[in-house]
Amino acid sequence: MFNRSIKILAVADYPVLFQNNRIKREGFKQVDLILSCGDLSIEYLSALSSAFDAPLYFVKGNHDIRVGGVIPDGCFDIHTRLVQFNGTNILGLEGCRWYNGGPHQYTEAQMRGMVSRLKGELRRRGGVDIILTHAAPRHIHDGEDQCHRGFKCFRSLIRKYKPLYFLHGHIHDHFPDPSERVTPVQNTSVVNCCGYYYIERANE
Repeated sequence: MFNRSIKILAVADYPVLFQNNRIKREGFKQVDLILSCGDLSIEYLSALSSAFDAPLYFVKGNHDIRVGGVIPDGCFDIHTRLVQFNGTNILGLEGCRWYNGGPHQYTEAQMRGMVSRLKGELRRRGGVDIILTHAAPRHIHDGEDQCHRGFKCFRSLIRKYKPLYFLHGHIHDHFPDPSERVTPVQNTSVVNCCGYYYIERANE
């Protein structure tokens, strides 16, 4: 069950939050959890976790060739893991569509296989509230070149488990209005987290 008082900072692709006193200017009231959708240095992720004194869960993007080895305190790689934070179930899936054989690239069949192997745990844990990925779902925010095409199996995940949020990066864009990042799919908000996106849900 999604903890409806949770406050989440989602980040991806561009390390912008320490530029020009942006953190102070944005006036974040509180951050309970940070979620990274990939392509950010481990130094930046560690600095965010320290600045907000909040745990940080991440998945790797196709440019995260340096992420590995020792992970700083407070940061957790959740690729192919279903984790829980304060009653909120979060599933992580790294990478993008295969395009040149580099790290963290997967064919549609490979990603579909990873998703399939998680079905038992998703059933046991009562589903998922937030799906955290690098790539977008196919035909939602994605591109047509091989690198930026989304995964069809992500659409199936949304249809079957109806998470409240599907958070992704990888598709670089600028959003004058935060609402331009969000595409509703049934009861799920699919969000392009390029740069950063703040989620605040009060108790209902």
